[in-house]
Amino acid sequence: MQTVWGPLFRRQRIDWQRRERVVTSDGDFVDLDWAAAAPAGAPILLVLHGLEGSSRSHYAIGLMHQAMERGWRAVALNFRSCSGDLNRLLPFYHSGHTADLDEVVRLLVDREPGTRLGAVGVSLGGNVLLKWLGERGAEAPEALVGAVAISAPFNLTPCAEALDQGFCRLVYTAHFLGTMRAKVRLKAARDPGLEEIVDLTLARRSRTFAEYDRAVTAPLNGFADERDYWERASSAPYLSRIRRPTLLVSALDDPIVPRHALPDPAELPACVHAEFIPRGGHAAFLEGRPWRVRSWAERRAVEFLAPLFAGAAEGTLGGAVC
Repeated sequence: MQTVWGPLFRRQRIDWQRRERVVTSDGDFVDLDWAAAAPAGAPILLVLHGLEGSSRSHYAIGLMHQAMERGWRAVALNFRSCSGDLNRLLPFYHSGHTADLDEVVRLLVDREPGTRLGAVGVSLGGNVLLKWLGERGAEAPEALVGAVAISAPFNLTPCAEALDQGFCRLVYTAHFLGTMRAKVRLKAARDPGLEEIVDLTLARRSRTFAEYDRAVTAPLNGFADERDYWERASSAPYLSRIRRPTLLVSALDDPIVPRHALPDPAELPACVHAEFIPRGGHAAFLEGRPWRVRSWAERRAVEFLAPLFAGAAEGTLGGAVC
């Protein structure tokens, strides 16, 4: 109920200030959507959406509202092909692609020295964020004071297997693959060379993530097959290398991220805190009245980052390595 409530019934509006197109070093692009202006010098909350989401996803808007209520600036990164425009190159985004996040963070930091930056990733966006944090380790930008991952699929293999069975396959997987197959069709019509790499026949009839990732994601991104992709794109092996204050929020009843896909809190580094609660569904964690629900996880994410922003402003936590 919690998992489906947000997408179906949670309607929120936000005043957008502008869209910023960032041309990436490989010649592609990603779009940043900025919420209404906040005071110059205010901290920046960077939001990363989930699979087939965007800056318009209910949880992204919820997080941005939470940031704006505290006087922060808020910006959402739309992964390649998720802003409404197909990306230029053949590969789409995927669960382990961290290069675009790296470029966006460097852009934000370089053009505004002294900025305070916090990041929140939801679902796939959480996996991307955690993997990037592990890849950068102690070399993560000093401006990044902390991060939060909500309902992240730490281990992609059990998550994909859960999505490819029973109710999840009928509801969640069917929904995701519907838009993913549509993007493949559009890109194949625009770029005939796609059929030389992708198994378009399998892609068009794919009804499981195993089929889609075997046909599309793996060959487009240099993976041997879908299982090689799931293993190498997972954030779990990178958690031990994270050296910035990080909060992990997951629910034990998440239908997409099964309990055995969660990391052992005892094995996490000191700066990574896990809050795995009994109920909350996937990217939901609803609280409040039925006609005015909010997300406990979104509120918790901002509460976690607030003292880190304050400490950085006072010069006590900026760039702290855990």
